[in-house]
Amino acid sequence: MRRRPPPELPENHDRWLVSYADFITLLFAFFVVMYSLSSANDGSYRVLSESIVSAFNKPRQTLDPIQMGELVRSPLAMQETPDTVSMPPVTIPLRADTAEQEPAADAADNAAALDTLSGALSEQVPDALAAKGVNVKRDRFWIEVEINSTLLFPSGSGVLLASAVPILSDLAETLTPVPNRIRVEGYTDNVPIRNALFPSNWELSAARASSVVRLFESSGIDPVRLSAVAFGEQNPVASNDDEAGRAKNRRVVLVILAADARAQDERLQGLSVRQQ
Repeated sequence: MRRRPPPELPENHDRWLVSYADFITLLFAFFVVMYSLSSANDGSYRVLSESIVSAFNKPRQTLDPIQMGELVRSPLAMQETPDTVSMPPVTIPLRADTAEQEPAADAADNAAALDTLSGALSEQVPDALAAKGVNVKRDRFWIEVEINSTLLFPSGSGVLLASAVPILSDLAETLTPVPNRIRVEGYTDNVPIRNALFPSNWELSAARASSVVRLFESSGIDPVRLSAVAFGEQNPVASNDDEAGRAKNRRVVLVILAADARAQDERLQGLSVRQQ
């Protein structure tokens, strides 16, 4: 007999319910999460509200300048009542001048010490060195020992000449026992320099000042007292229009500062005024 084919199963049209149920489940989970995030803590909300209210209720702060020194009084007299207590005005004194704070005895001692040291340094500069460009100058707050660079360095170099070592060693022998700070300042002329060692006159003047500082340190001067400063072609003492003026500008200056807090500030202020 001929076998009867199996009956065809009807097509299931309800499979979309599975996807729909998954979608509804995910949507429900999404709204549960959103609701949990949107529910605020009452205590935290109350603290935040009080903070905002207190910030807006603070008294207004003025932008007027604060009175320093003597208080400016109103022309109208203040009427005192038994409930008020009159207090003396509080005066914030401005910083007094350092010269008034410094005892006269200390100022005299500093001046005497500088005079003695200036005389000792002047004795170490014979007429031959003075003619070549070594000068000792006495100022109120410091001593300057100006040395022409041709006595210390070859042209365009920051390495000391062998003949410069005795000159600087004699100066270091005099400066070692004193407690004054020593600042070595390097200067050049305005002729540009650019090589592998010195891209500009700043580096050249810094190298020359540092070379003198290293020699002073090796000669026994406490390195705490030493500092090297580079000025480059700034603060010339003569015109750079001719060779004679440029030769004067190429120099190293030893500045022996007085034991006075104003010495360094006065020195820098003097250089600034001279440059103008």
